[in-house]
Amino acid sequence: MISKLANISSGAQIGENVRVDSFSTIYENVVIGDNSIIHPNVTIYPGARIGKGVEIFPGAVICAIPQDLKFDGEDTTVEIGDNTVIRECVTIHKGTSDKWKTSIGSNCLIMTYVHIAHDCQIGNNVILASYVGLSGHTIIDDYAILEGKVGTQQFARVGKHAFVAGASLIRKNVPPFVRVAREPLTFVGVNSIGLRRRGYTEAQTKEVEDIYRILFVNNKSVNKGVEAVKTELPDSPLRKEILDFIESSAERGIVKRES
Repeated sequence: MISKLANISSGAQIGENVRVDSFSTIYENVVIGDNSIIHPNVTIYPGARIGKGVEIFPGAVICAIPQDLKFDGEDTTVEIGDNTVIRECVTIHKGTSDKWKTSIGSNCLIMTYVHIAHDCQIGNNVILASYVGLSGHTIIDDYAILEGKVGTQQFARVGKHAFVAGASLIRKNVPPFVRVAREPLTFVGVNSIGLRRRGYTEAQTKEVEDIYRILFVNNKSVNKGVEAVKTELPDSPLRKEILDFIESSAERGIVKRES
């Protein structure tokens, strides 16, 4: 399963039933889990930790040093979870002393020409479509979908189950369960279809819709909207998750509904 034309360091740890095709280069201090596939012309630099069943397509570069002038050669990593697919020409840079790692969860799909910068933290079941560019320290929570050519500012966060329309610029945090689009980026509704597909009940989906209606439709101020949600709706895990996200985003702010 290992091509004679692949260049693999003796200091790399390669699991069982791993395929490495011709002209791929795997440096020392790399770990690749069982049943993974490394296509031709992939470069994996020191510090990569790749899970089981991962497939990496031609031209991808994993764990190169970050494009950060503050990086001083610290021993950092890129960590990729099980069953994630990395398509052609993706670049994923290792972390800095901020997080010490760049991480991607399990069951993600990272499409062609995506760039994931240093210290990004990507959850499970995330889809990043072609030409997405994540600046350093970006957080993408579980099940979020970013369509093609989306870009983020440093330290931006996208909440779980959110859907970001193509060619969007993310300057403020995107709360969980919503759809956002337009320029500047604007709340356009709840990701109801995505929630139903992932097993949320009609009652749960309606609860999310009620929360965001109070936050963004009935109130022009986020602070007033948060107080109204606390007053008008009973406490619940979904309510807590949304309000906790908004509270944690106080410094950067969140995407809002178009006024």
